[in-house]
Amino acid sequence: MNATLAAVLWPQSRNTLLNKAILVVMGSVLLALSSKFKVPFYPVPMTMQTFVVLALGMALGWRMAGATVLLYLVEGAAGLPVFAGTPEKGIGFAYMIGGTGGYLFGFLLAAPFCGWLAERGWDRGPLTTAAAMILGNVVIYFFGVLWLGSLLGWDKPILEWGLTPFILGDLAKVALASAILPLCWQVIGKRRSSTADES
Repeated sequence: MNATLAAVLWPQSRNTLLNKAILVVMGSVLLALSSKFKVPFYPVPMTMQTFVVLALGMALGWRMAGATVLLYLVEGAAGLPVFAGTPEKGIGFAYMIGGTGGYLFGFLLAAPFCGWLAERGWDRGPLTTAAAMILGNVVIYFFGVLWLGSLLGWDKPILEWGLTPFILGDLAKVALASAILPLCWQVIGKRRSSTADES
């Protein structure tokens, strides 16, 4: 297995439970912030949350990614306003079993899945990073749309409500991750090469 980006940038995070906990808490805060940050886009404004969910998964690896999203969901279930639209649209467990419940569950599976792929080197190149991000999005939308249809009824335009308006935005986020993550590894490789040359 390959080292994760977080482990390379902060090697101490592999050594102690405290350092791992710090990364998990910081990741949950980043998830909360990303749910509130809206970017004007077509056909609907987009948040950066799915980008952060999947990119964090790839940067942290599957275990810490799973712990990060789980902590985030626990924070939301406890009533903290960490989800998109909270507290205006409700808080706590009642919010989580609403229309976004399936997507939140999808986060819990997609982040570790992308982390598992990253540990096998999928975050090193643009094409594999894009593939991992797309597969992660498929996981999120599978459970999101499945829950939305079960909740509201399949006679409703579920795909028009819960999928198709977000595809362009998600493709843009896939492209962004495909540029950033491999670039980080290139920079790390160059620094290692220059350090080896100096020694």
